[in-house]
Order: sequence, then structure tokens, then C-alpha cells
Amino acid sequence: MEVVVVDASVAVKWVVNESGSDRARLLSQTRLEAPDLLPVECANKLWKEVRLRDLGREQASARLELLLRAPVSLAESRRLLDSALRLALDLHHPVHDCVYIALALRRDIPLVTADEGLVAAARKTPKVARHVIRPAELPAQ
Repeated sequence: MEVVVVDASVAVKWVVNESGSDRARLLSQTRLEAPDLLPVECANKLWKEVRLRDLGREQASARLELLLRAPVSLAESRRLLDSALRLALDLHHPVHDCVYIALALRRDIPLVTADEGLVAAARKTPKVARHVIRPAELPAQ
């Protein structure tokens, strides 16, 4: 794949070793895009890692810095909100996740997500389903 949209469930796997991190790191040779809410969602996931696991505050800050330097082209979420709202209503899924799908549909490229709830919601509609893949479904490089 040449270009993909990634969400925070995948991006955090680049800096936190967890199930699927190896597959998520395969995207290093791919052009990456995401809505501009990606850094906020990544910071929130790191906050959860500090609260729920053994990740320290300084480690979380350092990993956020790595994520902020990742070569991800950020698209303005505001321009995706109308489509995201329609998708959220159709899929019965939160708007903030549907912003990623809206970008993938607009660009006609895959969204790579490790969010099983988002995958399940996307699979309700064939047009959306073909744009959403899990890291485990990435071709080996």
C-alpha cells in the first residue's frame, strides 16, 4: 500500500509495545495520513497507559514527542465533520472515529485501525467496509 489513513489505535502501537505493534510498524514505508485530531487522541491513549499500566509520566511525554514527529500528513477535521456525522448516524458509532473513515473515503484509500469497535461498525456497510482494515491484514513487506 502506498498511502493509508491511520488512527490513534495504530499510531500508539509505534511507541507502546502491545499486541499488534509489529504489524503497525510495517507502515513505516507507507505515506500516512490522518485527521488533525490524531495527536489529541494519541495523547489521550498515552494518558490511559499511564493510568492503567506501567508507563511513567516522562515516558508518556517522550513517546508523545516521537508521535508528534511521525511523518503523518494531517487533514483538517473541520472539513470532514459533515461526512463524519452522516457516517456516525448511519453506523451508530461515535463521530470522532468516523472522521478517520470520512478521510479514507474522501481520499479513496484504506484506513488502518486496531479499534475492533470501529471495524465492526464499518463492516455494516460494504462501501465503508472495503476502506477499513486491521493491522493484521496488512501485506507483509
